[in-house]
Amino acid sequence: MGFFNKLVRHKSVEMLQAEAGKRGDFRRVLGLWQLTAIGIGGIIGVGVFVLAGQQAALNAGPGVAISFLIAGIASAAAALCYAEFAGLIPVTGSAYTYGYAVLGELAAWLIGWDLLLEYALIVAVVAIGWSGYVQSFLSSMGLGLPVWAQGAMGTGEGHVFNIIAALVTLGVAGLLTFRTEWGARFNTLVVAIKVAAVALVIGIGAFYVNPHNWVPFIPERVMGADGVPHFGFQGVATAAAVVFFAVFGYDTLTTAAEESKNPQRDLPRAVLLSLAISMTMYLAVSLVLTGIAHYSTLNTDAPVADAFKGLGLHWVAVVISVSAVFGLISVLFAFMLGATRIWFALSRDGLLPGWFAKVHPRYGTPYRPTFVLGVFTALVAGLLPIEEVAKLVNIGVLSAFIVICSSVIILRKRKPDLPRSFRTPLVPLIPLIGIGFSIWLLAELPAITWKVFLIWVSLGLVIYFAYGMRHSKLEKQS
Repeated sequence: MGFFNKLVRHKSVEMLQAEAGKRGDFRRVLGLWQLTAIGIGGIIGVGVFVLAGQQAALNAGPGVAISFLIAGIASAAAALCYAEFAGLIPVTGSAYTYGYAVLGELAAWLIGWDLLLEYALIVAVVAIGWSGYVQSFLSSMGLGLPVWAQGAMGTGEGHVFNIIAALVTLGVAGLLTFRTEWGARFNTLVVAIKVAAVALVIGIGAFYVNPHNWVPFIPERVMGADGVPHFGFQGVATAAAVVFFAVFGYDTLTTAAEESKNPQRDLPRAVLLSLAISMTMYLAVSLVLTGIAHYSTLNTDAPVADAFKGLGLHWVAVVISVSAVFGLISVLFAFMLGATRIWFALSRDGLLPGWFAKVHPRYGTPYRPTFVLGVFTALVAGLLPIEEVAKLVNIGVLSAFIVICSSVIILRKRKPDLPRSFRTPLVPLIPLIGIGFSIWLLAELPAITWKVFLIWVSLGLVIYFAYGMRHSKLEKQS
């Protein structure tokens, strides 16, 4: 096999479908609602509790609801493509596996390698944010940590290590090491608490909405002191680019394909259900929040809780804060699960050492990559400031969206007669919307993010050519 042919060799869809029916690496224990809970857990987080208020204050005013709608349409384009592949190839690995089937080994490796870093960094970012909530709660009760344990170096005088952020990532890794259904049940409970809190915000807040706060719905464009325009339709678009990163996460549930009881039926449904439920909540919260408080007052660390405090409903603010603490755990669970399953898939295909592709003899989980990722994310969350980590979390996910949307178009041309349990409508229009929006967002990312991304890709290429190409299962078969 020639050098170029090795780079584009791929597993056929038929091969992957046949393997999916025979593989016994994981126990099939996840039903539709547990999968949907993983998706909702990955989507609903800081977006609903923080970003909606902050972007209303900074860029969009009450028009932040339109920003969420724009972001939701763009995200839905990718979600529809994920749903088609999830039903077509019910194998763990998500975008990595789908890319392997359509674009070839090198492209699949790069997207899997990127997502491995992105998912791990998302875990670290959320853990740091979770630590802030917990420390705020502890201080309100007169409790506190030693100064050295309150945050990473550079986040405050005397800070050395964010001990709470590190411990929660290790705790989630431990939870994922035990039986998948135990972690999934816990996650479903946490998601239920989070959804109930959002419903409380909508249900109670609706009675306090003042329609005058929605006027003007899109404030007149102004030039900020930083020389950047805010508000107007450009502000709505800017806010859409920011909140877009709050409306993905459904892709994490597709990494659990081999742990699903009925993947070809349930995975497409879970992808679309989780996004639909989450988007409904985002739109409703945006309207209620900007209706109960003037948008100019919402640029705080906890805008939803603060808005209810302004109404004198302190008990609602407490419930929201506690729910946010619980709710962010489900985000950690979703992205840690996604990262460990992608690592497992890379190792099972021979692109990383096969030592990692061993499941626990008792619990049936990929415990080795789970342990390594638990330690890695604990160190990142403990040692680095949230701003430095947050800059790096977007490129891999957007690249995966481009791969998935492109692959749907290619596979429809290449193999139009493959039986699909779900078909993306309006191909190629829907995938092209997903591709276009992802490219626009990639262009908005700062230069330092691209530099770190290129360093990570370069390291990935070294590993692939030094190890993965020669140890690939397809290499051995050929």
